[in-house]
Amino acid sequence: MNGAQGAPEAAAPGHDPELTLKVLVAGGFGAGKTTLVGSVSEIHPLRTEERLTEAGETVDDTGGVDLKDSTTVAMDFGRITIRQGLSLYLFGTPGQDRFCFLWDDLSEGALGAVVLADTRRLQDCFPAVDYFERRSIPFLVAVNCFAQSHSYGADEVSRALDLDRGIPVVLCDARDRDSGKEVLVRLVEHAGRWRSDRVLDPVG
Repeated sequence: MNGAQGAPEAAAPGHDPELTLKVLVAGGFGAGKTTLVGSVSEIHPLRTEERLTEAGETVDDTGGVDLKDSTTVAMDFGRITIRQGLSLYLFGTPGQDRFCFLWDDLSEGALGAVVLADTRRLQDCFPAVDYFERRSIPFLVAVNCFAQSHSYGADEVSRALDLDRGIPVVLCDARDRDSGKEVLVRLVEHAGRWRSDRVLDPVG
């Protein structure tokens, strides 16, 4: 036998060892989190969606997203390879406040987060922005450009959300794989710079 069963194989010469990083996809109800995870995932995504019912009308505000008929109740999960040797595990969080107790577990060990914003209901992403700011988790805001929504520039969204200088705001189409992948690449780059700055200026 060449070694213990199940022992990890050594990386082949000339190949980088596999590095997997955890990324959260957060945002308000109906912002497109499940869609983004599903569009970029190279594996069949895990989804925990339940249909919306009349019983939930008093707690789930569907204003502006009237055609939405299901909601995530635990998490979405997917995986994407950014480049050789680097993969991301994607965890989509529930959008409603009543599921916020799940966020602490999901955010444990995360590299950073994508906060999806819908300009029709921009206020819905405030809780996610506040959550990651208070816990010093690097994040960016990705504006999901719905066809029926008013078009706003990245600077306008940044001012509306009162984001700290340096937090990226990008425009995207959560349905499009290339667009979603670009958002994730930007997040990895931003998180890398954020952590480097913290090492160089630990007091800041």
